[in-house]
Amino acid sequence: MMRLYRALLRLYPASFRAEYGGEMCAVFAQRRRSVSGALPTILLWANSIADLIFNAAAAHWDVLRQDLRYTARSLGRTPGFALTAVLVVALGVGANTAAFSVADFVLLRPLPFPEPDRLVKLWNRQPGYERIELSPPNYRDLKAASSSFEAIGAYHGTSINLVGQANPERLEAAAVTADLLPILGVQPAVGRLFTPAEAGEGAAGTVLLSWGLWQRRFGGDGGVLGQRILLDGTPHVVIGVMPREFLFPQRQIALWMPLQLRPQDFEDRTNNYLYAVGKLKPGVSLGDARAEMNVVAARLEQEYPVENKHVGANVNLLSDELPQQTRLLLLALCGAALCILLIACANLANLLLARAVARRKELSLRTALGAGRERLVRQLMTESVVLAVAGGSVGVLVAVATVPLLATLIPTTLPISEGPSLDLRVLLFAGLITGLTGVGFGVVPALRVCRDADFDGLREGNRSGGGRKQRLRSALVITEVMVSVVLLVSAGLLLRALWGLQAVDPGFRTENVLTLRTVLPLPKYDSTARRMDFYTRVLSEVRALPGVTSAAYISFLPMAMTGGIWPVIFNGEPAVREANRVASLRYTTPGFFTTLGIPLRRGREITEADRADSPYVAVVSESFARQFWPFTDPIGQRFEFALNERTVVGVVGDVRVRGLERTSEPQVYIPATQVADGSIVFYTPRDLVVRASTDPAALLPSIRQIVQRVDPEQPISDVRMLEEIVADQTAPRSVQALLLGVLAAVAFLLAGVGIHGLLSFTVSNRSQEIGVRMALGARPRDIVSMVMRQGVRLALAGVLPGVVLAYMSGRALQALLASVQPGDASTFVTVVGLCLLMTAVGCLFPTLRAVRVDPISAMRAE
Repeated sequence: MMRLYRALLRLYPASFRAEYGGEMCAVFAQRRRSVSGALPTILLWANSIADLIFNAAAAHWDVLRQDLRYTARSLGRTPGFALTAVLVVALGVGANTAAFSVADFVLLRPLPFPEPDRLVKLWNRQPGYERIELSPPNYRDLKAASSSFEAIGAYHGTSINLVGQANPERLEAAAVTADLLPILGVQPAVGRLFTPAEAGEGAAGTVLLSWGLWQRRFGGDGGVLGQRILLDGTPHVVIGVMPREFLFPQRQIALWMPLQLRPQDFEDRTNNYLYAVGKLKPGVSLGDARAEMNVVAARLEQEYPVENKHVGANVNLLSDELPQQTRLLLLALCGAALCILLIACANLANLLLARAVARRKELSLRTALGAGRERLVRQLMTESVVLAVAGGSVGVLVAVATVPLLATLIPTTLPISEGPSLDLRVLLFAGLITGLTGVGFGVVPALRVCRDADFDGLREGNRSGGGRKQRLRSALVITEVMVSVVLLVSAGLLLRALWGLQAVDPGFRTENVLTLRTVLPLPKYDSTARRMDFYTRVLSEVRALPGVTSAAYISFLPMAMTGGIWPVIFNGEPAVREANRVASLRYTTPGFFTTLGIPLRRGREITEADRADSPYVAVVSESFARQFWPFTDPIGQRFEFALNERTVVGVVGDVRVRGLERTSEPQVYIPATQVADGSIVFYTPRDLVVRASTDPAALLPSIRQIVQRVDPEQPISDVRMLEEIVADQTAPRSVQALLLGVLAAVAFLLAGVGIHGLLSFTVSNRSQEIGVRMALGARPRDIVSMVMRQGVRLALAGVLPGVVLAYMSGRALQALLASVQPGDASTFVTVVGLCLLMTAVGCLFPTLRAVRVDPISAMRAE
């Protein structure tokens, strides 16, 4: 029994047990002998255990208060050390908290739908293309033949004009099948969902509003239900309002309409524009669904050998639709933030080691006065935890300021209503890493120093500058250098990729060009003549504005809209949508090539003479001419494209239609007049481009007035400078490079501080040795060489493994590096040079201090 009681006494602090443990055992033994019987014995134990727990907690609290008071006084005497330690921890905790906040928000949390692990997205696939939208007939056949899904729905994105409600406005919308929203498990906040009948051809128009549009344009009035609104001039009845958090398929969505598929929509299997979402049946795995869809796709290829040639099926979890580059970037940022935390912890451990060794005399004196090792360790641990908590608190503020910048990396296509924030989950993570930092990297210095806190520490001039403690501090600094090399190389590779993309020629001149969008609604502008009347009137007035040098319309502005792929056909052969037999289709008005500065290589541009009743013509890009007529003059050649046979009248330079990072398909430009009424209306011109000799932004009010005069119900949207559109191509990479560059710079500086701190500490502890060396004839340059050699050894010991790890990191980041190789020699050489420069700077002040050591004073101190 007494053995159990003695074990329970371990709940008390060691100092308390040493002073009162024996007496407490004697009192308990006496009370134990004075009772007999089972019940009195049980009551004695219950009372004793309760007393032990309460008093042990009180004793620990009393010791903690003493330690906290002592810590406050101790840190108050060394504010420089305290501030440095807090800032180091704040950088590590802040970087990791911010990175975790965004990564948790995007990668770890489930989508905001019920049973998200059963929601999948269905795609077509072809060689070179893993994710291709479905055509209506392929969607119908895949859906009819599947047995792995509870249901399959489809949608496609669109934009639509809201008129008759104050100012006309262009809104992002989605046309959805009636079963799509039930598949996602969503119910409207107000009203009801679509019925299958409302998707039938000729059904009355209905619409669901987003919460944001309902609040912004209708004031949140519940009376909006049943109200008719004009969308592209057609009446639609509002049947419901979706919840605030529902923003599928993207955050800009403003309303949903029924997807109405007409019989003629099922005639073309190559017209891929539908996104399909399915819900797996219970017990059906993703692999089972993929296998079934591939069998169905193979059967369809046999039934339609031309249209479905090489067309397979792909099924992915809806939660896995995050772009690979975004996923890789977030993981890279988390890794970089973890590296910063590692360096911060190494710096903190070095600071605590140096401080503890400097306090060795004080700790030895406390040991001589009766303080036990546990008491000293507890005091030093309290100090490290206090520093960590203070640094963690500041780190949370750093994260608050950093998260908005990181949030810009989140794709707008994610169906989420809010951005990442520092919620309870993130704060718990911050608390966890703060605690691990304080405890994990405070315990080793505390144990090391307290083990050596003996009476030798009371000797005047006794130093501890070598041995195992020195090796530990050196290892920590080497680790800092190694990690900083990895981060510097990674940031350097991203910067090289960014600079390389910024140097890419987009194929047109971006300066002084204003762009805006006027999407003409159907059926109001269902005829080519009505559309051309609008374009002609707007362009004639815009071209007459002071400062305007040229203006034109185009169906898809390069880089702003990347769609518009059409098969190229020769000699009446069947249409084959293969990678080497398609081109990018653009309808334009005269003056487009001049406005964008696209060079004319051969022939002529599109002119006013290219009317609907004149021969159908086309202007093609150089890559188109090289691909299809490599040894023949392309001028005068004929091919079938966009439903008509056309003659090549001109060749222009290639344009980066799909962005600076991707090689675009060959381009074909067609006069906007030469398209039949009701034919491929999705490709009708919508983007107005205006080149000016002065600031084109000043022309915007005048252009708005012109459009309103031509059609008062026509909204203007997407007003941007062409330079902004091209700059946006590298904006994500700029943020990537900035974030990783900042982290790398922090790591670089912390590593430099680590080298400086270690050498300063070494010089301080070897001052007697240096004095003796100088007394025996050592010259200042010998002392300089001794200190510099130690610094260079530390740097090289960190740089060599760092280079290897940096190369491995570069290979992992290759998807983000564009054309830059992970072993880019210039980047590695620059980083190694920076590290050597950092070492030289870190050695500077310790070296100056070493050569100023007075030999006589040093030997007297010894």
